[in-house]
Amino acid sequence: MKKVEAPTLEEAYQKASQELECSISELQCEVVQHPSQGLLGLFKKTAIIVAVRKNIPTQALKEEETLLIISEEESVASEIIATVKEEAAEISPLKETSFEEPKPEKDAVLDSFFEVDSAEETFEEEVEEESVVYDELALMIEDQLKELLDNSCFDIDVVEVDVRDNTALIFIDGDDAALLIGKEGYRYNALSYMIFNWLHTKYELFIKLEIAEFLTTQQEMIRNYIKPVIENVEKQGKGKTRFLDGILVQIALEQLRERFPDKYVAVKTGREGKKFVVINEFNSPKTHAS
Repeated sequence: MKKVEAPTLEEAYQKASQELECSISELQCEVVQHPSQGLLGLFKKTAIIVAVRKNIPTQALKEEETLLIISEEESVASEIIATVKEEAAEISPLKETSFEEPKPEKDAVLDSFFEVDSAEETFEEEVEEESVVYDELALMIEDQLKELLDNSCFDIDVVEVDVRDNTALIFIDGDDAALLIGKEGYRYNALSYMIFNWLHTKYELFIKLEIAEFLTTQQEMIRNYIKPVIENVEKQGKGKTRFLDGILVQIALEQLRERFPDKYVAVKTGREGKKFVVINEFNSPKTHAS
């Protein structure tokens, strides 16, 4: 039995026939995954089949079954030997120290010191492993984004991705960066929405997308805009922004939550579907006189 992967089903059948040394008509195949071109190079799938030769000689089948039985027996034997060795290792120290004088009690302070060191080393190892995983994930996302933009009509020559704290920090630049942003950022919003759905669904990542200096400029613009909103909230204890489009509402939400960590700050939707940010006090439970 062979599991074969190829760009198309025809190539998969041909590859399976070569590996099993028979014609395609002698194959019995099951399609595990049908090929798909994906969307703009993303989510592309190859063909995967499981193939077996119909007229395998009886002797060959017997040999395969014999090899499988031998490998299983060897695996069981190795597990038994390993268990015996572990039991022997546990028994041998008792035999050696059975006639020795009792050892003094352990120093609890000293032991706790080494336990803390061990915990710190374990934490550092986990952080290093997480960093390695993030770096590998960043490279993979970066390669896929480059492939996506190479297949587009935009001249983009800089694509950099860094993954930190469950967030993909994406930087894109090139001669057509302004065109990729679009008028009033409509292409930026569409691209940001598409990338977020891809990365959050597949890797549970959030994103911060910077094209040229668009995001930095928008953040500075919102920072200036919410100054009167902040002053109003400081005086009256509550306030709200005007209707904001696309990424602007998210930027305003982040900045206002940072400025008012002890208040209720959330995005609301108006009657026409437009979004804005509200700031007020958390609802406190009502107290009733007994």
